[in-house]
Amino acid sequence: MNPIDKRATRRAFERAATSYDEAAVLQREISTRLLERLDYVRLRPATILDLGCGTGQGIDALAKRWRQSRIIALDLAEAMLQRARRRGTWLNRPRPLCADLEALPLADDSVDLVISNATLQWAGDLAHAFAELRRVLRPEGLLMFTTFGPDTLIELRRAWAAADGGAHAHVSPFLDMHDIGDALVRAGFADPVMDAERITMTYANVRDLMRDLKAIGGRNALHERPRALTGRATLAAMEAAYEQERRDGRLPSTWEVVYGQAWMPAGTKAPAQQQTADGVAIPLTAIPRRAAR
Repeated sequence: MNPIDKRATRRAFERAATSYDEAAVLQREISTRLLERLDYVRLRPATILDLGCGTGQGIDALAKRWRQSRIIALDLAEAMLQRARRRGTWLNRPRPLCADLEALPLADDSVDLVISNATLQWAGDLAHAFAELRRVLRPEGLLMFTTFGPDTLIELRRAWAAADGGAHAHVSPFLDMHDIGDALVRAGFADPVMDAERITMTYANVRDLMRDLKAIGGRNALHERPRALTGRATLAAMEAAYEQERRDGRLPSTWEVVYGQAWMPAGTKAPAQQQTADGVAIPLTAIPRRAAR
């Protein structure tokens, strides 16, 4: 269970709709890398669900790849959907749908492909989210996603802990790749494959990092987040602690990007053999479990 406040999450992304595209450099890059993996998949989807579409950065590529497909653009924030609905081509504009990823207003067995970029970390209950995706995917349907692992924003996490002694949670928790794979298996998906990479962004100062996080909607949406404004002394202590991370004149910000894919079994909702084409993939059983920190 992820202690996310969905109302706070929605508000943050509503406010970020106008600034998202300019600031979401990393999200745009990993969307491109995710969609490139479709080159190794044999699939002709009639219906595609872009889960957590945001402003629709990936919709243009999906619309060009599958010109006859019906694309559903789903997001929690209506302001994001207002921008996403203008994506695609004149042949297949996306159908906007404002909804929670844990309560999909879609029929059973109605989707052939689910693409989700940098969204699943906002699920309050990942197991329930996967159960919903399993419900709406047709047999032989495909789920492909990115999310973030526990080393994401680790420098910021350390700096806040140094500033207030860990009294408050300032950064959302992120699940280990192996735990995400386990959740896919329990949900009934066929043999998931997972891999991860670390991408480091650099900043001149902490304020620029915080500004970017705000601009993409990455506010602290934990139920147990501090409700009062952070005092100047605490903020200054956090900035001083983050300065210890400076390398070559820049402050690093680590993002552990997790990639996953899994198929629905053919003809049944029971686990079956995976049906991906050749590609770079790591079987779940070959991934060592991360040691406890």
